[in-house]
Amino acid sequence: MQINFYYSNVKNFITTLLLQPYPFYYEGKSLRIIIILFLFMTFSFNYAFEPFNVEFSEHKMNYFWISIIHSITPVIILIILSIIGKLFRLEHKWNIAKEVILILLFFTLVGLGQYLIRDLIYNNENNWSLHYLQEEIRNTFLVGSLFVTILIPYNFNRLNNKHRSNANSLNNTINDNSNLAFHSKDRIKINNFEFNIDDFMFAKSEGNYLEIYLQKNPQDKELIRGTMKNLEANLKTHPSIIKTHRSYLVNSKYIENIKGNAQGYQLQIDQYIVPVSRNMIEHFNLNMKRA
Repeated sequence: MQINFYYSNVKNFITTLLLQPYPFYYEGKSLRIIIILFLFMTFSFNYAFEPFNVEFSEHKMNYFWISIIHSITPVIILIILSIIGKLFRLEHKWNIAKEVILILLFFTLVGLGQYLIRDLIYNNENNWSLHYLQEEIRNTFLVGSLFVTILIPYNFNRLNNKHRSNANSLNNTINDNSNLAFHSKDRIKINNFEFNIDDFMFAKSEGNYLEIYLQKNPQDKELIRGTMKNLEANLKTHPSIIKTHRSYLVNSKYIENIKGNAQGYQLQIDQYIVPVSRNMIEHFNLNMKRA
């Protein structure tokens, strides 16, 4: 019984951990930075350290160019995966489990890619053997695991420190504006539901419905049929209304505290915690200064 209880707790912990939101790095500026890092790290590692058995007699070209080719292969595969991710909009609801699966798939495809180009760079009659396929995939996992062990903790700490520092600065802004009175008397109407903009704390999108949280009744939410896009259109003229996440829209006047972490920010609004996704950080920072 005790073993089953322990197993259940561990299983729940791992499941919860894997389902935690995780930044999607495979587009835009983040992707460009990853590509540059991969080129630099893989080339330096291959050329400077010669980590695996190097039979120079089998080389069809200078080892410098072989190292370049080995460095370009993972970049090409990374770009292909990013294009697939863009087509299928995988950046939405990205989490740790999906990141782990992507990394394992990436390592496997890179190993396969290194195997397929062996004939271009090596004179070896066994280039197409199962032995070399296994060796290329194994070597890729070994090197890739080393890079991941270095890069992920570094990036986590970098983002964590950056967002915490920015959150502290924003908290000073909140404190400076805490005594400012609301003055807008505009009323917003979504379908048959109407509310005063001064009462609006935040909204959360749930499919074709919106959860509206109002200051006059913070314990309850108003569930109405509508889309976040429609609500945004109605509130776009109010500088204090900020989109923090694809599913959240907040009134910055009600933000009581901001905490930073590696994923972005967490906003304290009354008894609720509202996320600011990593992709919305710059947008949020800019609008908080204007609000």
